[in-house]
Amino acid sequence: MKLWMLVFAVSTGLCAVLFGADSPPRPNILYIYVDDMGWGSLGPNAQFARKAAGKPCVKTPSLDALAARSINFTRAYGCTVCSPARSSQQTGFHQGHTFADRNDPDNAKKAIRADDITMGDMLSKAGYTTGYWGKWGYGGSKDQKKPTIDNIQTLPTSHGYKHVLAELHHVRAHTFFQPTLWKAPASPGATGGLELAPNSMKAYTGKPEYPAGPALQNHPDYPQTAYCDDCYCFAALDFVRSAAKNYIENGTPFFGLLAVQVPHAPFNEIMKLPEWDSAYQNDEKFTGLSDQTRQWAAMVTRIDGHIGNLLRTLEDPDGDGDTGDSISENTLVIFQSDNGGPSGPCNKELDTNGGLRGTKGTIFEGGIRVPTMMSWPAQITPDSKLQAGTNSDRVIDVSDLLPTFCELTGLTPPLGLDGVSFAPFLLGKEARRNREFIIHEAGKHQSIIRGNYKLVRSKNDLELYDLGNDRAEKNNIAKAHGDLVEELETLLLGERVDEPRGFANTYHLWQGKSGAATSKADNWSDYNYSNAGVTYLEDNGAPRLSWCAKMENIQSRDVTASGDQNLALLALEIGGREKNLELQLGTNVDLNARNELRLSSGGILSIDGGTVSSLRWVKVNSGAEIRGHGEIDASVINEGTVELAARKGATQLFVHGNYFESESSVLKVSASKQPALVVSGEAKLAGRLSVEAVTPGDSCVVLAARKISGRFSHPTDRCIAKDGTEYVVSYTENEVRVSATSSENTLNEFR
Repeated sequence: MKLWMLVFAVSTGLCAVLFGADSPPRPNILYIYVDDMGWGSLGPNAQFARKAAGKPCVKTPSLDALAARSINFTRAYGCTVCSPARSSQQTGFHQGHTFADRNDPDNAKKAIRADDITMGDMLSKAGYTTGYWGKWGYGGSKDQKKPTIDNIQTLPTSHGYKHVLAELHHVRAHTFFQPTLWKAPASPGATGGLELAPNSMKAYTGKPEYPAGPALQNHPDYPQTAYCDDCYCFAALDFVRSAAKNYIENGTPFFGLLAVQVPHAPFNEIMKLPEWDSAYQNDEKFTGLSDQTRQWAAMVTRIDGHIGNLLRTLEDPDGDGDTGDSISENTLVIFQSDNGGPSGPCNKELDTNGGLRGTKGTIFEGGIRVPTMMSWPAQITPDSKLQAGTNSDRVIDVSDLLPTFCELTGLTPPLGLDGVSFAPFLLGKEARRNREFIIHEAGKHQSIIRGNYKLVRSKNDLELYDLGNDRAEKNNIAKAHGDLVEELETLLLGERVDEPRGFANTYHLWQGKSGAATSKADNWSDYNYSNAGVTYLEDNGAPRLSWCAKMENIQSRDVTASGDQNLALLALEIGGREKNLELQLGTNVDLNARNELRLSSGGILSIDGGTVSSLRWVKVNSGAEIRGHGEIDASVINEGTVELAARKGATQLFVHGNYFESESSVLKVSASKQPALVVSGEAKLAGRLSVEAVTPGDSCVVLAARKISGRFSHPTDRCIAKDGTEYVVSYTENEVRVSATSSENTLNEFR
């Protein structure tokens, strides 16, 4: 296990079960990821309308059937090109923070890092059987005849994937007829757990045939070197058959990611296959279309056939015609592209980007908005809250998939991700964590999308579009919204989108003695990313905004850390094991954890009049605590304890955001003339309230919020204060008030 994962394996709750009793069991996940398929290539986005209008359209019967039982996300986003899309997908970080923020020729050697925690890492740790087939893009050389492993740190087998048939270098993937592919499991002693295997359909000879079309392995004219996507798909098919059997017999779920090369160029290579265009030979609408358009369409239709094979296998894993062994009900199937489609004849003749501005590689919607749909019959049905066959305009990003998978499978996501889980949406539950904005980069252009507004930044210009009314980005409204442009640009630059190539977030561990100062570099671990004698990135200074930092007490006694100066990081986690670790912020000292502040069991944060801020949230897990007075400029998720200490009768804590409680939480307050806790947003109550220093006959407000829902979890609204005074809790839409009734009732233990 990686050091970064090992240190907080317990405190981050890798085995925590987050589902309630009414939730489905952990789903199998089949993630189908295509390459360069534009947003409009999917039926519900553009092709259905073309068909209805009598225009030529790409034939995708399997995807059309999948759409009928899926949610189609009309505002889903990938990246501008393939390398950062795959890095963001796997790690949950966007282009401003991931090491692969563009199609850098060196990406194959250096991304993804050993310290980056991927989908494969997390789901493997959750007990899933894992598989990856297709274009990985990292870790191997580009040589066609004798490729080598160049960086073990970045291989799929180094990141939790056990069953692999893949291409490790994107340049090798610029043909569909590579002579070899990388395979796992491999022979003992194979470098990185991978070995080269011939790219040949002979590997599948003798296995039950699920033809994707009229011309596959049994056709006499099929090439000796296979069309690589055929091999990827058949390897995935074999995996699903085997994993389905294991799921039925042993209850072990699976995660499979099929990342095909289709429909990336070169288009004309499909013509090497026998009967390559048979699906369109009798279609008069395709008469007169360009050769490239027909090639592109044939590529998509071919992979659609493979997708159909996989979907049928979920329904009938052993292929005997009896669907009594179907696993489809509890399998989440995701279909998605990495980026927008290219320019060229297929876009002009088939509207493959759906009328969006720009194409692959650009910052506009045609470059970053991608087809995405999800099927999960256990949750998405014609009669459920999430209705199958419908569209959703919810904004989701490729970086959201990792935290979503973590939550669906009962894991705490890695620290500080840019992605935000949309599992509550899929489960039909209310989300406590929401995504405010997403960002993208394309060469010298960057963008930020917040709600319907999209700001595009270039070296000399700022453009603003209202995507709700102007999906094609034709009307630049920047001049009419100067304040909004300035606000969005500030947020965008704060996401590190203008950093040079080679910049990335870094990982650091606290190693100071009890009482040591957080401002001193020596109290933190250094970061160094090297491979084969080349150092790609090092960060040996004091904390900064690119840090994901963890503070843990591994000693046999309680320890403290001194927050002696303002502290700003990308993310911070504080926790303990057997004993506590308390970060004590000095008087009026501020703490900024831009993406996340996480307090894990044994972690304590003491605030003394300063401000704790995050663009996302402050999470107080069970066994953790926030103490003191001051301000929190973020939403607070309290599953542990929030203890407010009054200072000279002043209000104890302002929360500039929402405040959410779980049933395990405790809110400890001291009665005063001013409200103890003031929440600018909504307060949702569910835990215990503990009050001290209530004078009999007095009445005071302990919590004020814009809106209050729920109640504290006492059996009745009559409770006992720490000093034994009985008090009554009363609620309005905006306040929680306690009124002391007597000083005669005492209990040894207060609620």
